[in-house]
Amino acid sequence: MPSITLDLRQAVMHKIHGQDEQGLREMIEGSIDAQEAALPGLGVVFETIWKHIDTSEQNELVSVLKQQVDQASLKPLK
Repeated sequence: MPSITLDLRQAVMHKIHGQDEQGLREMIEGSIDAQEAALPGLGVVFETIWKHIDTSEQNELVSVLKQQVDQASLKPLK
């Protein structure tokens, strides 16, 4: 299975390689609330960001995530 994960990461990075900041923003914003098929790509983008920011920025992201998860209105799973 690891080769499939690596291939997904490479495919996403290949797709976004060479895009300017506006193109990257459009890719992210176009994936938000889109079909679930976009979620793995966002995961690769998030992983890339996470690996290249310092601990204080990671802590800020975790803080925002925690706050939003706590405030989420969850429907029962079917």
